[in-house]
Amino acid sequence: MQPRTFGAVALCVAALSLPASASAQVDVPIPTVIGPIPANVAPGDASHDYTFFTPVADLSRYGYVEEEFFLEGTANTYTTEPAGQTGSVATTGHPYRTRMVVRRPTRQERFNGVVLLEWQNVTAGYDLDAHWGASWRHFVRNGYIWVGVSAQRVGVHGQTPAEPPPPDQPPPVNNGLKAWSPVRYGALDLTDSGKVLDDALCYDVFSQAAKSLRAAESPVLGGFQPEQVLAIGASQSAGRLSVYHNAIHPLHNVVDAFYLLVGGSGLRTDLPVKVFQYLSDTDVRSPERRMADSDVFRSWEVAGTSHSSYTSDQYRRPIATRDFGSVAEPMCELPPFSRVEGYRVIDRQYDLLVDWVRDGTPPPAAPKLEFTTNEMQQPVLARDDLGIVLGGIRLPEVEVPTALNTGSNTGASFCRLYGTYQPFDDATLAELYPSRREYVSAVVESARTNVEAGYLLPNAVQAYRRAAWQTDFTREDTEPAPETPAP
Repeated sequence: MQPRTFGAVALCVAALSLPASASAQVDVPIPTVIGPIPANVAPGDASHDYTFFTPVADLSRYGYVEEEFFLEGTANTYTTEPAGQTGSVATTGHPYRTRMVVRRPTRQERFNGVVLLEWQNVTAGYDLDAHWGASWRHFVRNGYIWVGVSAQRVGVHGQTPAEPPPPDQPPPVNNGLKAWSPVRYGALDLTDSGKVLDDALCYDVFSQAAKSLRAAESPVLGGFQPEQVLAIGASQSAGRLSVYHNAIHPLHNVVDAFYLLVGGSGLRTDLPVKVFQYLSDTDVRSPERRMADSDVFRSWEVAGTSHSSYTSDQYRRPIATRDFGSVAEPMCELPPFSRVEGYRVIDRQYDLLVDWVRDGTPPPAAPKLEFTTNEMQQPVLARDDLGIVLGGIRLPEVEVPTALNTGSNTGASFCRLYGTYQPFDDATLAELYPSRREYVSAVVESARTNVEAGYLLPNAVQAYRRAAWQTDFTREDTEPAPETPAP
């Protein structure tokens, strides 16, 4: 398919409640859209002339298609300080060209009307599809369109000598899209030809990407017209979206709500736009830093989960191996990656946020993780005798545990974000669960409790029941799973 062009029209602090600036609304132009850009080789080809981080799974089996587009236009820079106030235009007329990846249903009747616009995370030195990697199965089952935007300089241009990685982290794997595939991405530019090196164009780039999704006859969504465009970001990009929410959204008003995954902070409280947040065990380190729930903000804290999840690692590892050639094993002090299936809560949050925007039904509130104090009188997460954190949303993996799952770890690279998974020995399992049947019953009860509270989708009960029967109990009193578990 030949590309086609769509012409353009001409850090953690307490929640802030400061008066909005009197800054006038800023007109957001529709950028020029070029594409879809064909993948000229199969994924894994040495030329890299295919969409970076294209999924390993064949999306056509799910009635989905992936398309990549280039966006170009001119962007403003903005003042974003003081924190918590509406920004203002600082400079204008900066040309840019970036890319946008779209994964959508092929048929109109499959589309649920919601576009999830992800500000792609660049902490690792490359664009990361964090939301897609955790929840893509939920998206394709329920007809969401996912769109990933390369909004930041690092994702396109890579790290520079003036911006080395932190001392406890390795250098980036690929150093940006332009270096990864000069033939495909060599013409991308988020610096105005080297004049803007501080990521100041990112806010306008993201807004223009959002504007392109609603443009009449835009090719980006295959002609589908969205009812909602939700801004989503994870960790580092959730932090960027926090700034965007405070300073830029009041000027642009091009998204309908925000979803902040394992990050985000310091949101002002005087804006009507809805915000839903997910925090892992890793992310909650001080009760004073929490933002309070309100009519426009909800935050859920999920016990035993890690900032970077096992589910996401399993999704990302084969893609990174294909696109980079190899992936280093994490050298952590403890076995990495909590196995608590936090993605099940995340899946539920998307649907609840859609309802909140559509009909005003707020998501349920959730209990917070509990704190105590250490010998230095500093707040630390409270834990039970097994080392499992107390409080928060408690999935079966922590409520009916067969292992210690936490959000804590140490070691090289990003180990502090991986959490840990340490299976219990047979003696501990025998003490906790006299029989497999009692264990399965407790797991199912925990899953049902979470469904009734609104934290999980109903299909989680059967999934947890099936997994519980398959749990590797090595004691002699192991019971076989029933051929047809009761519903």
